[in-house]
Amino acid sequence: MVVELVSVGTELLLGNIVNTNASFLAEKCAALGLACYYQTVVGDNEERLIDTLKLALSRSDVVILCGGLGPTPDDLTKETAAKVMQMPLVEDIYTKKRIEEYFKNSQWKVIPDNNWKQAFVPKGAKVVDNNNGTAPGIIMEKNEKVVILLPGPPNELIPMFNQGIAPYLNSLQPEIIYSKMVKLVGIGESQVADEISDLIENQSNPTIATYAKTGEVHLRITAKAKDEESAKKLIKPMVKELKQRFGVNIYSTKEEETLEAATVALLQKYNLSLTTAESCTGGLLSGRLVNVPGVSKVLKQGFITYSDKAKRKLLDVNKSTLKMYGAVSEETVKEMAKGGIFATDSDICLAVTGIAGPDGGTAEKPVGLVYIGCYIKDKIFVKKYEFKGNREKIREYAVVRALDLLRRCILEQYS
Repeated sequence: MVVELVSVGTELLLGNIVNTNASFLAEKCAALGLACYYQTVVGDNEERLIDTLKLALSRSDVVILCGGLGPTPDDLTKETAAKVMQMPLVEDIYTKKRIEEYFKNSQWKVIPDNNWKQAFVPKGAKVVDNNNGTAPGIIMEKNEKVVILLPGPPNELIPMFNQGIAPYLNSLQPEIIYSKMVKLVGIGESQVADEISDLIENQSNPTIATYAKTGEVHLRITAKAKDEESAKKLIKPMVKELKQRFGVNIYSTKEEETLEAATVALLQKYNLSLTTAESCTGGLLSGRLVNVPGVSKVLKQGFITYSDKAKRKLLDVNKSTLKMYGAVSEETVKEMAKGGIFATDSDICLAVTGIAGPDGGTAEKPVGLVYIGCYIKDKIFVKKYEFKGNREKIREYAVVRALDLLRRCILEQYS
């Protein structure tokens, strides 16, 4: 089955926002076993949108459009798609009630008149609930073609696709497509590829696909079968084999679990409290941790000690240490980690110091040099890294490696 993606919005053409929806949908459709040959971006213009949709329908079985379902006059996607599919718009009482309920539970209370536009849907279409906004998703079926309309905001589109659209797309195919994700950290993509080259060469069903992330490698194992239970049975031996090959490098086999979520789960499992002490990451590390619901049970405090003075005042780093070894050194990160422990009486302190650039590097201490320290059970473990890339990438890699060090230290000391 062939699927085509159409992203609607003049702001996408102008580069005002990054089209993350297309990336998300393409990856999800591939995981469902759908072939995607074309992706298009079109502005908020009825004539051009009609031409785009007609072309997409001429060469694909399913067309997914995202964006342009809002309440303003330039939101034309639903109206245009209904015109192309020759399915007149009618008021949907169920959707109208959901819009009323949404505003009732929001801070706005009063419903703007233009929002009632969103209560109209193509006659005969399936309505998909939007639990995070007012624009419902819509599935239109006609003449063996399917047009799916999704809202543009990612916080609405992603859960809607996962909960309502993915199961529908799976139901269109004669065989069930089921996937399992194996997530690795602390090992490079090329090394992972070498380790599983034999599995890839001999794959048939299930198959393995690799995805490189910032500091991580994700492996998606996908199987086709008559039902989900049969597909899971095909996948299980492959996951077991990967666990044997990669061991502690695997931090999760759950699709939605992030590295920070897996790390927080370990802290909660062993009832451990954590303090962070950051220099070059400037709060990025604690920010990643705070992404996880329930982290307040384990995250005691976060220090951002960007200057030498802050390191001395808040973490009790010795002035002589800073003078002799510098702020970016193994000696300093050890004292930062130790200082965080004594300042907050936490079980663990995770400390980071480095040179994010683009300036400040020397021959001895180049841009990208980062030290990460973890104080746990009266021991301090330190890792030294030299990351490549711009300032943003260096800081992101530092956070990933810090979370990974924390994860490994907990496993080593408590499991």
